[in-house]
Amino acid sequence: MIPSARMPRLRSLKPFRRPWLWTGLWCLAVALVAFASLMPADDLPRVPQGTDKLEHFLAYAGLAAGAVQLFAKRLALLSACVALVLLGIALEFAQGDMGLGRAMDARDALANTLGVLAGLATLLTPWRDLLLRLERGRAARAP
Repeated sequence: MIPSARMPRLRSLKPFRRPWLWTGLWCLAVALVAFASLMPADDLPRVPQGTDKLEHFLAYAGLAAGAVQLFAKRLALLSACVALVLLGIALEFAQGDMGLGRAMDARDALANTLGVLAGLATLLTPWRDLLLRLERGRAARAP
């Protein structure tokens, strides 16, 4: 394995010791949201009426907050957030076209977009570098 000091630093990312790990986990989370969005309606757990919009909001807020944790460059962060909004819209169209008991819902796309904005707002908080601080804290405690 190549030591992390020799790995090329990805300029758009914050200076992590393991950037591939964190980026990979974020991409996995994006893939899981996409997969869950395209599951047949019968395979989804039943939720109380009206809470599905909250699920959309929280999922996309989490993805955008994850992007805030990863990206150091504002352009990269904004690009990731725009891509998340477009993904949410595209998945709504796909739900309508797939014929799996799911329907396109503009309110879901709106909840996704509002979630992205809420996650992006974590950029304005002290939590914006939480992952970086956690990673550095572990490195300092390691023998």
